[in-house]
Amino acid sequence: MPAAMTVPINPWLRAMEGTDPPRRCIALHGEPGIQVRCSIYPLRPTPCHDFAAWQADGSPDPNCTRARARSGLPALPHIHANASDAERRVG
Repeated sequence: MPAAMTVPINPWLRAMEGTDPPRRCIALHGEPGIQVRCSIYPLRPTPCHDFAAWQADGSPDPNCTRARARSGLPALPHIHANASDAERRVG
């Protein structure tokens, strides 16, 4: 991840700017709940690699649902487990 977009947590760790309240990552472009994209997707940090919006069966991931609720967004809909990446890209 680009160092200029991070803030120090301690001498060994950094986090993306904006991931503390108000919980809007500096790399997130667009309007949550409508359409968003990560401006550094190929360079995104480990938590973004590991955090899934949907589970394998197409149901919304509970962690994602909780994160969306903290931001005032509704839960994602259940999708077909074989949905394409494009179908999974929602706000």
